[in-house]
Amino acid sequence: MTAPPITSKMTVGTAVKVVSVTVSALPAATSSPFTMAGTRVPLITVALPIKMAPPFTTGPSITVLPPIAMAISTVLPQVKVQDGGPHGAGVLGLHLEGPFISAKKKGAHPERFLRTFSGGGAAADLIDVYGGLDNVAVVTLAPELEGSQSAVDELRRRGVTVSLGHSVADLSQAEDAVRHGASFITHLFNAMLPFHHRDPGIVGLLTSDQIPPGRMVFYGMIADGIHTNPAALRIAHRAHPAGLVLVTDAVAATGLPPGRRTLGQQDVEICGPHVYVAGTQTLSGSIATMDACVRHFKGATGCSVEEALEAASLHPAQLLGITERKGTLDFGSHADFVLLDDELNVEATFISGQEVWRKTAEEQQ
Repeated sequence: MTAPPITSKMTVGTAVKVVSVTVSALPAATSSPFTMAGTRVPLITVALPIKMAPPFTTGPSITVLPPIAMAISTVLPQVKVQDGGPHGAGVLGLHLEGPFISAKKKGAHPERFLRTFSGGGAAADLIDVYGGLDNVAVVTLAPELEGSQSAVDELRRRGVTVSLGHSVADLSQAEDAVRHGASFITHLFNAMLPFHHRDPGIVGLLTSDQIPPGRMVFYGMIADGIHTNPAALRIAHRAHPAGLVLVTDAVAATGLPPGRRTLGQQDVEICGPHVYVAGTQTLSGSIATMDACVRHFKGATGCSVEEALEAASLHPAQLLGITERKGTLDFGSHADFVLLDDELNVEATFISGQEVWRKTAEEQQ
């Protein structure tokens, strides 16, 4: 990826988002366009305005937050894989984060809605909770759960990328999941056991010598200046730079002023750059945009501009196996890219070669 011979930099993007879904339960709501057996099901709009969602943005979280199986299987079909355009970024697929996660590392997930795999088989459990997986790109699960290996096998058979997270797994359990086909780590360092020199846990996958030949483990980093200390960013980047994928962990309140907001059935509080479960100090996502994460990541690690941009474009495309059309500016790839100034602020956004947003003169001041 090279900059054009002008003062702006150009970076490839995916012009799509892997929309994150926190799977817990569905409350009643009065603002939803979808109805489920008399219950209004809240579904946050998929696409941010173009100026907030440059092509490489991972997008806001959709929170699927009660009869869980019926609720999720009702909501998920409403979010389709689709191309982007003037209306907004396209959608590569859904990232389902839960409910097969550890109660000990649940984060903002309501514990009463978490699930384990039953004796009836992981495939049946997955279908029972999620329904179809046609529009699903990534599923996060905790590899220490009994039956998780079968779940990884089934998800990979269906072409779904498996990510490890919200977990208390040790390194051997994480390595076993990778042998079964897991290839991603959900927001490294967050909602997992901390690094320990005798058992580094999931974090140890970054330098594990048990990764099958020809395979690579990618890992997400929330580079918002809150979720991950700059020193931790540097450690991860220097240990395994080729696998680093920048993620925002942004919730629906991104772009809104401080105050109390709703995330599914939970109230959250925006306090400056932080988002907390209301009344607690538990982080509940972020309000960072991807361009802000790129800038912070570059500043914290001292990496090159190219490395920072590839972490937000090429690496996620490699993770999903779509580099023939996304994540590069190679001949034949989709012409999805943003123009950045020297400070890596977004100047313009292009999707499929069409300019869909440009910063106005007032915004440049």
